[in-house]
Amino acid sequence: MPDFVPPDLAPPVRFSPDVEKVQPDEDEVARKIAEQMRYIIDRTHKVDGHAVRSVHAKSHAILQATLRIHEGLAPELAQGIFAAPGDHQALVRISTIPGDVLRDSVSLPRGIAIKVFGVQGDRLPGSEGETTQDFLMAGGPVFSVPTAKAFLGNLKPLALTTERAEWAKAALSAVLRPVERAIEAVGLKSAALGAFGGYQPTNPLGESYFTQVPLRHGDHIAKLRVVPASASFRALSDDRIDLDDPDAIRAAVIAALAGQGGAWTVEVQLCRDLDTMPVEDASVEWPEEQSPFQPVATLTVPAQQAWSAERSAIVDETIAFRPWRGIEAHRPLGNVMRARRHVYPVAAAHRSALTGCPIHEPQRLPDLG
Repeated sequence: MPDFVPPDLAPPVRFSPDVEKVQPDEDEVARKIAEQMRYIIDRTHKVDGHAVRSVHAKSHAILQATLRIHEGLAPELAQGIFAAPGDHQALVRISTIPGDVLRDSVSLPRGIAIKVFGVQGDRLPGSEGETTQDFLMAGGPVFSVPTAKAFLGNLKPLALTTERAEWAKAALSAVLRPVERAIEAVGLKSAALGAFGGYQPTNPLGESYFTQVPLRHGDHIAKLRVVPASASFRALSDDRIDLDDPDAIRAAVIAALAGQGGAWTVEVQLCRDLDTMPVEDASVEWPEEQSPFQPVATLTVPAQQAWSAERSAIVDETIAFRPWRGIEAHRPLGNVMRARRHVYPVAAAHRSALTGCPIHEPQRLPDLG
């Protein structure tokens, strides 16, 4: 049966190219962001002797998964990859956001990258000839700033601290976490504290993740999120991790998936009002009372060895996740996403040149052992 949609909701906004408002300085801003990303990669390469991702450098899990598209979706939800029910193999990478590999005592926001295989449709520029669809998500419903230009202003001081004074970052994180808990106790959330190290030390398998910025959803516009669906993952939502171990988060995920798997539900929030659900301001949370998230698929992770050096060598070193890898039906939208179209390939190519490991796009789920 189709998912129930409350009758008082406004109809979803139809996608058209004019929902985006391109600013004249966007190319220059993207170029400067790419410069900062290369600088971060160079810093870690100089200090550690190895180049890693300029963002999301540290992986906590590399997982084989299955994405099952639900049957009977309402027409407005059955769009793009979700147009027809069925199963797709998927590769999932869970990470923390910084571009340097820090001890987990520096508790920072997490992200999840999902690469779906066997996806057909008109391709986005730069991904022609491929059959994958990447979805990149982070903890929290909104991006930290409204535009790429504002992100550039925040990125410069962060780039200068890359691989410096890890003990100070850890100390700041320990101070900010109780403050964040107090803020959460009164029903609020602080993106700024999370970004500076006050993120709560829970198991990432129990978290929800958001695209934060919009995508085309076939005929419409949407944001996506994944939320814990299985009892095994929901039980981890408040599971606090002792961060004394420098790789405590990774160890917690490995332990959780050693004996049993779990699942997330993939949900779609359709844009129903461009004023309250803007495309160009990435810092605005779309109100759920105007457009609730609705389930479209289940992402299932079987029990497995969640992380190993071998898995890291396969995925962290040679495979990239990009928002602009996929089909036109899920075209990234808005100022921040347009900047990412330029920045991600530049950063990946620079890292590849330093490591000597070519980045390639797999056509099927790689054998992770």
